[in-house]
Amino acid sequence: MPPHSAVLGIDNGSFHYGATPVFEGVTLQLDDKRSALVGDNGAGKSTLLKCLTGELELTGGQIVRSRGFKLGYVPQETPGGLGDITVRQVLERYLGQPDGSEDWRIDVLLDEYAIPAEFAGRRFGELSGGWQRLFLIAGAARLAEPDLLILDEPTNYLDLANINTLERWLDVDSRLPLLVVSHDREFLQRNTRRTIFLRGDGAHAFNARFVEARQQLLQRDAADAARRVQEEREIARLEKVAARYRQWGVFNDKFDRRRKATEKRIERLEDERTEPYAARERRLELHDGDLDAKAALRLRDLEVSVPDGSRSLVRVEALTVGVGDRIAILGPNGAGKSMLLNALAAAYDPALEHYDGRASIRFNPSVRLVHFDQRMADLPLKTSLIDYVLEADGVTSKAAMALLARAGFLNARINAPIATLSHGERARLIFLRLRLMRPNFYVLDEPTNHLDIAGQEALEEQLEQSDVTCLFVSHDRFFTRTAATRFLEIRKGRLVEIDGPDAFFDRQ
Repeated sequence: MPPHSAVLGIDNGSFHYGATPVFEGVTLQLDDKRSALVGDNGAGKSTLLKCLTGELELTGGQIVRSRGFKLGYVPQETPGGLGDITVRQVLERYLGQPDGSEDWRIDVLLDEYAIPAEFAGRRFGELSGGWQRLFLIAGAARLAEPDLLILDEPTNYLDLANINTLERWLDVDSRLPLLVVSHDREFLQRNTRRTIFLRGDGAHAFNARFVEARQQLLQRDAADAARRVQEEREIARLEKVAARYRQWGVFNDKFDRRRKATEKRIERLEDERTEPYAARERRLELHDGDLDAKAALRLRDLEVSVPDGSRSLVRVEALTVGVGDRIAILGPNGAGKSMLLNALAAAYDPALEHYDGRASIRFNPSVRLVHFDQRMADLPLKTSLIDYVLEADGVTSKAAMALLARAGFLNARINAPIATLSHGERARLIFLRLRLMRPNFYVLDEPTNHLDIAGQEALEEQLEQSDVTCLFVSHDRFFTRTAATRFLEIRKGRLVEIDGPDAFFDRQ
């Protein structure tokens, strides 16, 4: 592929579901650079990817492809029907020849990627979700030999070790062009060189990594807003001039000609005036903490085991969680991080005024705890958005509509079932409902998995500015560094406090 030659693109593309626009006026070109596609939840990123791959057809505009172009694609969700076949059979689907003549390439891939050979014979469904995703990416990247590979949320459901594995694999295939949709800021910063922002006003591309590109976008938006203010001032000044000329033109035709010229200039300025981008309000808010105590939770001689009790995962000898502490729980996959959070959430009983002083888990009686489950399994998908919010105590219909609007849910959607929302929008809805429960203690299991970058930053800001107490598990390195004030690591089955997360990240 010639350097920086366009291999795939979209020209003035738009897509509508019925009468509802998903994106409009999108123009972009992809070449041999590794690009990030970034946008808010519901901006249409996954829909745009499906249009690029041919799964969906544009409502307007066109897809541009180079002749003979070969595209690879790994969607956000694992395709069905793979659970009962072996890993090798899954990988064989990516080979160009179905007659077995290229099966040797699978062995080469396993060797180059340092994957244990016995993995190839295992049933695909027996693997963790993270390893399933890694094998799909490996097959699409190396065996299918695409000209460009599209990855939709590649780090979702991956723990830190698997994220680092993925990054090593991408280094092996360093010449493979990528288009990555992800909300993992550190992953984007490490692995992409160009950033494309998808918004309501189209696609905006910058030849820079995510952090630098976002700064450039914000600076451009600020400049557009300032330019619009100047243009409005100039139009207002010229309108006053034209009004004077109109009065004077009664006595002298020369002033009438000047009035007409001034009004034409006003029309030209109005036609060409800058349209600064105005993002729709989409607040993510936490309830502020109000615990009048020093300790929110005390643990002593707590042992967390696998569900059937046959094996211990983690033991906590003693731990005091202070009011306002924001604690990140670190540990490799399978160490028991989520099980520990589940045990804390299960032990919380708001009906108890006092807890047994000999119990392993003792909450301050003033604690009001809420639990965010990364699977969002308890979300009633058939319930409408407004009915879900109305289930909170003391919320009126009028208040529910206002709260949903402030959280970014359009009035036309509030009576639709929750199932119609994207995963990121579902996460935002859960946080809205949790806030209405007036908690002062949050237990969060992978809270940023589906949140867009704006939502992640809002959550970080809310945690920093409120007095809530929080224990969380996250594979998002950026969020972990920013949000936490304390760090606990599960190390050889024990929970130990550490100074910071970077040594743990490096070991993974």
